[in-house]
Amino acid sequence: MSYFDDPSANWNRRFAWLCAGVFVFRVLFTLFFCAHADLAGDEAYYWDWGRRPDWGYYSKPPMIGWLMGLVGWLTGACDIGVRMTALVMGTMTLGVIFLLMQRLYDARTGFIAAVLLLLTPANTGLNLFLTIDAPLLLSWSLALLLFWWAVEKPSCWTRWLALALVMGLGSFSKQMMLVFPVLMVAFLAFDAERRAILRNPRLWVSILIGAAFLTPVVLWQQRHEWITLEHTAHHFNAESLGFGRWLTRTLEWPGVQALVYSPGLTAAMVLVLWLGLRGWRGMAARERYLLMASAPALIAFSALALRQRINPNWPAVFWLPALLLVAAWFAGHLPWSGMIAWRRWSLRVAAALVVAAHLLIPAVFLTSLRGHKKLAELRGWEETGQQAGAFLDKAPRPDHTFVMALGHRYHAAQMAFSMPQNPRVYRWEPSGHPMSQYEIWPGAEERIGDDGLILGSGSVPAPVAACFASVEKLGKIEVPLGKKTRAYDVFLGRGLKSWPPPPVVKKEVAKP
Repeated sequence: MSYFDDPSANWNRRFAWLCAGVFVFRVLFTLFFCAHADLAGDEAYYWDWGRRPDWGYYSKPPMIGWLMGLVGWLTGACDIGVRMTALVMGTMTLGVIFLLMQRLYDARTGFIAAVLLLLTPANTGLNLFLTIDAPLLLSWSLALLLFWWAVEKPSCWTRWLALALVMGLGSFSKQMMLVFPVLMVAFLAFDAERRAILRNPRLWVSILIGAAFLTPVVLWQQRHEWITLEHTAHHFNAESLGFGRWLTRTLEWPGVQALVYSPGLTAAMVLVLWLGLRGWRGMAARERYLLMASAPALIAFSALALRQRINPNWPAVFWLPALLLVAAWFAGHLPWSGMIAWRRWSLRVAAALVVAAHLLIPAVFLTSLRGHKKLAELRGWEETGQQAGAFLDKAPRPDHTFVMALGHRYHAAQMAFSMPQNPRVYRWEPSGHPMSQYEIWPGAEERIGDDGLILGSGSVPAPVAACFASVEKLGKIEVPLGKKTRAYDVFLGRGLKSWPPPPVVKKEVAKP
């Protein structure tokens, strides 16, 4: 008899001990990680959003900015505060998953589901980096639980209103949450016993209330020319590829997903979805619920992968119910539950990968491997910020000197977070079109007459230099990162005369 088959176990107590043990371990692991790695570019970017709470941002709804604003208010520019927030949200998601599976099946199945979630490399990243996926997965998990809770007693207004609140807040996290009401209606439409709920006004009121949360977001988008929709649309631009490159890109989709969720568990999820769809008529309502919340969307993503590249995190919320179906399979609740060997080996492979991932990070940061160029963007920002801050302190008019970062938006975000002064950092976009949140906010036109500390590479672009009375080079920032050195040339622009500079027009070279 395996550990998961012990009939006398108190699974609620086991889950509490599992959750506490994992949390303590991850706190220690996070402290180690923070001691050797700085914030990722997106984390610093979202942290800068948090200093200007709004109803929307260039590429995302407002929740991640609000969360970062709360973290900044509580802890300041502290990477540990950011990372611990991710850990707390990940732990809450784990608890919601346990409660959901306990309600659908029993506490033992909830425990198995929690273990499976912990054994995915994706969950390790979710608890280590604070991005939009942390609040989205928490909201999605809560919505899965609350919708089933409402279906159990469809006459209860409290349950439907709780669901509406979660769907509304979830829509502030990521646009993907808007799919959840569609899945709710589809499940009810395909389940004969519960189809009558479609005539229940409480269902539609909850959906309308959840949608109403988006009203200020839509108004913000309207004021900013639907910038987030325009940005999102670019993700679906397909490029023409030869057969070899097309095949490589298409196979990247299953390959990356297998790495993110562990090969054995990914194969188990695909198998259980296939068998579930084939045996749809024989499935109980709870299995149909999890199938409807995962299979259609994953099939759609698989079809989309034939056309374009799929970002690894896009289908995350749909893999979650598939993983819960695997937990039900391993717990013996599904008709084909006799394949014990698959359970044993998929768990072993997943556990080995998660252990390897946690061993790999110390091995990388405590050896010469930390100098690899792929890790450079996670290291050295604190020292870079310190050097930039020293230049700002030595400026002739430090109180009337703003900071401008040229290049990628991450440069501006990392300087805003890492410089001791945590200044408002401006960015110059050569195209003249909004390409980040820095072009949505007011630009340096609000600092006319002030000096500018300009951080870039090489010389200051002529359009930018023309906006100042004069520009002089102050020095250079250099931070060694193993085989690579992060370098910025530092300039002082005196007396900003105008802003913005004209966009850089790329000249087409005539073909002979």
